[in-house]
Amino acid sequence: MPIAVKSCLDVVFWISDQALNDREYIQPQKLHRLLYLSQAYFAVAYHGRKLMPATFVTDAFGPIEPTVFHAFAFGRPTMIEGNMLSEQVSHFLDGIWRRYGPYTADQLTKKIVEHAPVALAMAKGINEEIPFADMVKYYSEEAAARNKPASSVDPIDQVLKPRMMRSQSGKPVTVAAWKPKAIVPKKDE
Repeated sequence: MPIAVKSCLDVVFWISDQALNDREYIQPQKLHRLLYLSQAYFAVAYHGRKLMPATFVTDAFGPIEPTVFHAFAFGRPTMIEGNMLSEQVSHFLDGIWRRYGPYTADQLTKKIVEHAPVALAMAKGINEEIPFADMVKYYSEEAAARNKPASSVDPIDQVLKPRMMRSQSGKPVTVAAWKPKAIVPKKDE
């Protein structure tokens, strides 16, 4: 399955620019938590597809993407320009920002370190890789569990809020990307 974005730096630039547009200084820890959540929820929303080529490892506080950590150690690199993101990815990241952007770095960290993939990796120590498969499994199960009671709201639905557009008559309508269910082939007997 192809990765949606060529570089995790493109996602970092999008999040950083969104924070600046909202007149917010984005702390490095918050940026890494948003990257982690973006990767996890994109995989759930798009049937295991990776948002970006990123590997998350543990540090003393939670998950980080080490390449981003190194590249941004002294602030935003000035010699690197980001690539344009697709409408699908921009819409997805906008949903992540709307849902999790208001949280502080500490609030996001407190929430995420309790999630099984992060907690298991952190129990092993610093610089332990958080397997992508574990992220997909955990967040898929979380989404499925939250979908069971009628009163609960799926976090994926909160991120992938339908877009408002206008019909040919000017009436506002909501639109969402078509997400077909994966078809599991039957075993031949």
